[in-house]
Amino acid sequence: MSVLGPGWTALFYLVAAVCFILALKGLSSPRTARRGNAVGAAGALVAVVTVFLSAKLENVPLILAAIAVGSAVAVPVARRVQMTQMPQLVALFNGVGGGAAALVAVLELGHSGDPWVRLAVVFTMLVGAVSFAGSAVTVGKLQELISTRPLLFPGMPVVMGAVVLGAVAAGGLVVVTGSAGWAVALLALGLVAGLLLVLPVGGADVPIVISLLNAFTGLAVAASGIVLGNVLLLVAGTLVGASGTILTKVMASAMGRGVTGIMFGAFRGGSTAGSTVQSDRPVRSSSPEDVAVQLGYAQRVVIVPGYGLAVAQGQHTIAELAIALAARGVEVVFAIHPVAGRMPGHMNVLLAEANVPYESLKELEEANPEFPNTDIALIVGANDVVNPAAKSTPGAPIYGMPILEVAQAGQVVFLKRSMRPGFAGIENELLFDPKTTLLFGDAKESLTRVLGAVKAL
Repeated sequence: MSVLGPGWTALFYLVAAVCFILALKGLSSPRTARRGNAVGAAGALVAVVTVFLSAKLENVPLILAAIAVGSAVAVPVARRVQMTQMPQLVALFNGVGGGAAALVAVLELGHSGDPWVRLAVVFTMLVGAVSFAGSAVTVGKLQELISTRPLLFPGMPVVMGAVVLGAVAAGGLVVVTGSAGWAVALLALGLVAGLLLVLPVGGADVPIVISLLNAFTGLAVAASGIVLGNVLLLVAGTLVGASGTILTKVMASAMGRGVTGIMFGAFRGGSTAGSTVQSDRPVRSSSPEDVAVQLGYAQRVVIVPGYGLAVAQGQHTIAELAIALAARGVEVVFAIHPVAGRMPGHMNVLLAEANVPYESLKELEEANPEFPNTDIALIVGANDVVNPAAKSTPGAPIYGMPILEVAQAGQVVFLKRSMRPGFAGIENELLFDPKTTLLFGDAKESLTRVLGAVKAL
């Protein structure tokens, strides 16, 4: 017997939905992201408790056992995951959500003969399966368990077309007949479609695909709300689908590319490939002590952090360096590209972890006009987001992507592990500019030595 009546259930669902909306609003800024995350978690708790108190549930012990097992696995993983692996964790969340929605739809197939409900079931199964399989591939690419290069085979577009047509046909048969056999076939085709959709995507584009699959999962959850007659699932799924779609567009715009070009560019040779070719052209390299002198006697320094900083876990060291330079009267700010790191906000969170003031973080539109008045642009672990090829080389994978205009600074200092290109797989001509100095080595180790030299000035 349910404890809550329909009125109270609707009220608590409304409270949960408002929490989800406020959570999205909070997550739009690093300053309010922690509070937004807490509000979203509170909304999810209200929703789950409301279901337990309002629905006539069967097999409650099994449900509680599943929650306990899920929590026992998820909590340690979430607490131990490194910032550099956060995109993989997000991709796993996407995949699990989509897979769960698809399985729920399969179980609900025999409970209704309404063709409109079956249509929602088919949509949930197909989109959920695509999201699950596609997310698994993104995790593999980001974790380098599979190649970050686009993976193609002869006739792949034809196979993709055949899979899509087969899925449409199987879905139609499920709607008409309600057959469990055709439902299984639809699930299998959805999984294959997810694999074929993501395998041709290059490594640098994978974060955008994660965002797109997040939108897919949201739509699958929204459709499962129709299947189950649950308004909150419909609202929550729609919010996730809408926010994921917007984020995908924002990320694609930040890279100066279209979503279709990102997803299918490999078929015409336009997707990023993650090259490992190193240049043997001469560059001007330096020592930590010389870099420290450059920084210590500058008036204004702009630091451009990238994925290499995150991999080296050098955020605390670079924050100390900024403090040491500020103590010498040097103005220090951080220029953040929208796709620095592996996801939007990745660098913001990383630097916030090191207690870098939000006021010191400048987004691309705010940072670019200030480079002409900057003495030194210090680039730590970034490459593609400052590569002039985005403006000067038509046909380059990053052509058209807005970049940080570091070349307009008086001097440019690159901290790089090697001369390997970035994920785009192309050389950065700025590395060979006469006013550019390179300091090779692990970002954290190099920053530590530069910091020690600055303190010794």
